[in-house]
Amino acid sequence: MTVRNPTLAIEIDRQKPLPIYLQICERFRTAIAAGHLRPGDRVPALRGLAAQLSTARGTVELAYTILVDEGYLQMRGAAGTFVSPSLSESLMQAAPAGGSQDAPDAQTTEAAGAAKTPDASPSGQPRARQSAIAVALSGEPRALQPGLPALDAFPRKIWSRLVTRRARSGERTLLAYPDPVGYLPLREHIATYLGLSRGVTCLPDQVFITSGYRATLELVLRSLASPGDRMWFEDPGYLLARSFLAETGVQLVPVPIDEEGIDVERGIERDPEARFALVTPSHQSSLGNTLSLARRMALLTWAETGSRWIIEDDYDSEFRYLGRPLPALKSLDRHDRVLYCGTFSKVMFPGLRLAYTVVPERAVERVGRVACSMNAGAPTLFQAALADFFEQGHFARHVKRMRTLYGQRRLLIAQALKQTFGEQLTVELPSGGIQFSVQFAEAAHGPVDDVAVASRARQAGLAVLPLSIWYAHGRMRDTPRGLVMGFANITDANEAGRLARTLRACLDG
Repeated sequence: MTVRNPTLAIEIDRQKPLPIYLQICERFRTAIAAGHLRPGDRVPALRGLAAQLSTARGTVELAYTILVDEGYLQMRGAAGTFVSPSLSESLMQAAPAGGSQDAPDAQTTEAAGAAKTPDASPSGQPRARQSAIAVALSGEPRALQPGLPALDAFPRKIWSRLVTRRARSGERTLLAYPDPVGYLPLREHIATYLGLSRGVTCLPDQVFITSGYRATLELVLRSLASPGDRMWFEDPGYLLARSFLAETGVQLVPVPIDEEGIDVERGIERDPEARFALVTPSHQSSLGNTLSLARRMALLTWAETGSRWIIEDDYDSEFRYLGRPLPALKSLDRHDRVLYCGTFSKVMFPGLRLAYTVVPERAVERVGRVACSMNAGAPTLFQAALADFFEQGHFARHVKRMRTLYGQRRLLIAQALKQTFGEQLTVELPSGGIQFSVQFAEAAHGPVDDVAVASRARQAGLAVLPLSIWYAHGRMRDTPRGLVMGFANITDANEAGRLARTLRACLDG
């Protein structure tokens, strides 16, 4: 079979207000609609296109991620990236065909929405997810950004001293290729920490260090998944995980969430033979609910009886404001079916790019082989500094201090929102985490367009996300409409009130 490699001249205009990654997206959509790119065509590699456009590789990667998520492109690992062979007619006709390839300005793009492009991707996701991904991957911290810890309260002097000391030590291991499975002293500290704080009993050999949650999922799926495997996925569920999983070929089975967390019975009704379940039991992403004990046991029973795998994403469980932190789902796992995933992006800072997974003993050898073949270990310098952060007691003190601080800051924004919005907004704070969701009351003319509200909020400098896009079918009339926001960086009541008033103005239009 011959694969076409059409010559594609992509130009960007750095004078336009539209971000470069969105300009790249528009150029590809236009080329596909005009027939210059056909289903099955190979498109330029990330590095090559970045060099051609004189832009960062990450910018091109973000554009490709969006296009994959929308169904235009398909990534095939080392083989390259291709125009999706199963591209639907609606997507091929979505962008304007013709000679002009000028991208619309940012205001037109935001306002036109579904009028210019399909309202949903083939997987049922609204196109507004591209903006949410951009917010999540943005390097510039913004007010109310979900998942962003308190950057102002991080002990930077202590951290800088630890990193500097390690860098000056002259250790040869810090200059060599990092161990693909992780720096052993850090793995030992993580194993001890999880045993004490989360009830997870494990050996250091079961702990694998990765460069982030996406890298964790890639390691797990490359090790344990087969083509065509199906996975229960919370509905609503974590946006970035859904976007990545759509690229891997795993078939996602949306399972509803209620006040007790993922509805295991509904999951069994929808697909009893699914191979995986990806869950956030301690602080559901995005509703904030906690998985009840009955549901936890039912989920473990389902996994045990079919030799299935549960991926537990415990992304911000360190922060709980009512009672002690709940034990992890993994702590109840008596049959070794749970892979426990944690990250330092929330408890430390996201620029650290360190995460980890605890693998069942039966899978350690398999995951170890894949980790070595991927050869994608995280920088040893930061792993060693983090091990020192644990060793000297700074980690435990930092978590304790942040738990108190976040407990105060969450109340500031909750009180400000209730005072500003009144009955127009339902604010129910979860018992843990560094982000939460709020829901709009239905307006006289129907459901509030939370995508439009979030768009106006972005223009006002806020990083809130529309709640509806976390659902598999986000534009259904009965889908809850609201916002997902972080609160860790709110410093005082005055700032909380100002941000609440800004959001209210965005609701009013």
